[in-house]
Parts: sequence; C-alpha cells; structure tokens
Amino acid sequence: MTAVPPPFDPELAAALELIKDTISPSFTMADIPEIRQGAGIQLLAELDLTMEGAFDVEDRTVPGPADAPEISLLICRPVAPAASGPLPVIYHVHGGGMVLGSNRVGVDAPLAWAKELGAVVVSVEYRLAPEHPHPAPVEDVYAGLLWTAEHAKEIGGDPERIVIAGASAGGGLTAALALLLRDRQGPSVIGQMLLCPMLDDRNDTPSSHQMKGLGLWDRTSNETGWTALLGERRGGPDVSPYAAPARATDLTNLPPAFLDVGSAETFRDETVAYASRIWQSGGIAELHVWPGGFHGFDGFAPQAAVSQSARAAHTDWLRRVLAR
Repeated sequence: MTAVPPPFDPELAAALELIKDTISPSFTMADIPEIRQGAGIQLLAELDLTMEGAFDVEDRTVPGPADAPEISLLICRPVAPAASGPLPVIYHVHGGGMVLGSNRVGVDAPLAWAKELGAVVVSVEYRLAPEHPHPAPVEDVYAGLLWTAEHAKEIGGDPERIVIAGASAGGGLTAALALLLRDRQGPSVIGQMLLCPMLDDRNDTPSSHQMKGLGLWDRTSNETGWTALLGERRGGPDVSPYAAPARATDLTNLPPAFLDVGSAETFRDETVAYASRIWQSGGIAELHVWPGGFHGFDGFAPQAAVSQSARAAHTDWLRRVLAR
C-alpha cells in the first residue's frame, strides 16, 4: 500500500512553496560541498548575535577530546541580567544533518529563550562528517560540555543549572550527550531539549517512507547524513547509541526531556518512540507533535500560528525546568 503523507499545515505549506526552489528535501553525498557553500552560510555571518545589544558575544577556543583538535565555543552572556548571581546555562548543539553548519546555526532560538529567561548561551562547534565520522562529532560536543560545566562561573553561569538543547542533528547529538554524561558519570544537567531530533540510523519508520521527496529533510537526505557519519555500519547491527540514540537499550536515569516534532516530517515516528521509551523506563518526558509541521517549520515560518505555539511551548518548558 502506498504510504500517504499527512497534510502540511496551510500556513506552513505556503512557506514551503516559497522556498521549494532553493531548498530541496533530498540531497546526496555528492551535493554536500555545494550545500556547504550555499547562501545560508552568508546569512549566518550577518546574524546579530547580540540580539540588539542584549548579549556580549565571545568566540573561545577550548580543549577538545583527548588527542583531537581544540574546539570553538560561541559564548553569549546577557549584558544586563534581571537576576543577580550565576545564571542558568543553555548549552546548544547545532543542526545540519551531521554534515553541515557551525555553532551559529540555529543559535537564534536559544538566544531568544535566554533573552526572555535570563540565561547564558554556549553553542558548540563540532567536527563534521564525512571527513570526521563517529565518534568525532559527539566527542567534541561532550568535551565542550565538560569545559562549560567546569568554567560556568567564569562565564557568569550556574554549573548546577545547565540545560542541553539541539535541533535536528543537534537534537540527536544532544540525546547522545545525555547518554554519555550518564554513562561516564559526567557533570549533571537538569534537562535535555530535543527538537525534531535525528535519532535513528535505520531510516525505516513509517514517517520516513511517508515523507519521501517532501518537506525539507526526506529519507534520501537522512540516508546521506547517517552514511556520512557511520559509513557501511549505517543500519547494521553494531551501531553505537552514542551515534544513534534510538539504539540505546537503557534510557533510565536521564535528565527530564522535552521532545517536539512535526506530524509531517521524517523524524516523527522515531521521536515519538524515543519519548515513549523514556516513559517506559520510568523517566520524565514532555512530547509535542505539531499538526502539519515539516522539519524545522518554526524556524522557516515563524509567523505561522503553529510555529508560535511551538516556540511558546519551548520557552514554557525551559522556564519550568529552570525553576525546579
């Protein structure tokens, strides 16, 4: 039987129509160099990271994993925080399908949360696949979190109030980071925010088949990203949960999780399954499935009603987690 896709929200469908000629839902390994040089890179360079003067911005180079290069952290501190004393820290992991991006990708979202809630943002740069396959990306993310926890007070942050967050590939790496922190007995974090997360290298859920050729990240692109990260291991029996968190057999003792995803995107079913498995393990998870949402919809169509609801839910969860 043909896999019939769920409909896009009408406002989001209109936004997709506007960008369909510049962003394809499908790309292959051969397309990676061209996409890395795309117009989006220039737009990132022009992003006002100060949020109209609300943040002091610093690029800092810190130690990477053992026997690996140093990594870059983008550190954004409120200029005039409403509260005195150490501030909560949002540790951000950027998206890009494991093959694209920098620590400026998607950082406008955590900066908006931090501006409203009074927090420091630290966004980590990690090595990209296929040049740097697993475990390079997640080990860089882990090393950046270690530095952030150890130096939180130095950057005005509270080491006891760190939330880890990421979207798409960054969401998958954030989930993997939570597993690593638990298993290595690393610094504790008080929450993990997994936005449209890339969790499962097997790429064989009903939603991955339904959305083939549609939206902004389809089954072909997903295969490209996972193959870049894992090579011939992708989809096989020996994939580490620190590469693909959906492979984890133990989801106990993880920080409270927020997960959201669109109903009309490739990652829908693996995100719902991950939340369900956290609950089945006795953990805490809040799950939102936004009707008619495509991958990353709230960033591409922030004016849409469903996007505004999603963004309000993000901030509300963070506010509750930080108040605990």
